[in-house]
Amino acid sequence: MQIDSSAVLWSAPEHERTGRPLLILLHGYGSHEGDLFGLASLLPQQPVIASLRAPLSEGIGFSWFPINLNAGLRYDIEQVDAATNAVLSWLDTQAFTNVSLIGFSQGAAMALELMRLAPTRFRCAVALSGFVASAEHPKDAALAAIRPPVFWGRGTDDQVIPAAAIDGTKEWLVHHASVETHVYEGLAHSISNDELDDIVSFLNTHG
Repeated sequence: MQIDSSAVLWSAPEHERTGRPLLILLHGYGSHEGDLFGLASLLPQQPVIASLRAPLSEGIGFSWFPINLNAGLRYDIEQVDAATNAVLSWLDTQAFTNVSLIGFSQGAAMALELMRLAPTRFRCAVALSGFVASAEHPKDAALAAIRPPVFWGRGTDDQVIPAAAIDGTKEWLVHHASVETHVYEGLAHSISNDELDDIVSFLNTHG
């Protein structure tokens, strides 16, 4: 499994990336690299933004790993890690040392999994309307010792992520990250303007 480098959307040409931090965007299940990239102009402009395309075809879009939506969000942790390692391998080809993450839905699971597998590699993460993969990892203890900043945003009317996954994510974040939790009244499986303002503030502080 690998990331298609030719599909990556960049906010700056290659000659303008040197010496700047990197902000990686990870889209949701069945979506594509252009989705979150539509927010690029509203995010902090100091980082170079790279929006990745997930490696698996899913309908008219793409996914990071297969999910059985009819069985309460079931997935294979080995497939989650395969996708995570694909992102890490792509990142190895880049020269950035200051890297932050934004993931939406399944992309949020990817952002948190990236922090789990490479605890010292990322400055902070923004996890939106998503969940943490349920299996424990050997590096979880290392991550808990670092406790990187994580913005966790979700809406009260999100019908996509099961309550059990939300509860598990809440418990996991408390023990493994310096979590900043934002719950938005009336928000469904989406990103609101208020949430976007809070994300920008978080990234300006931690990114």
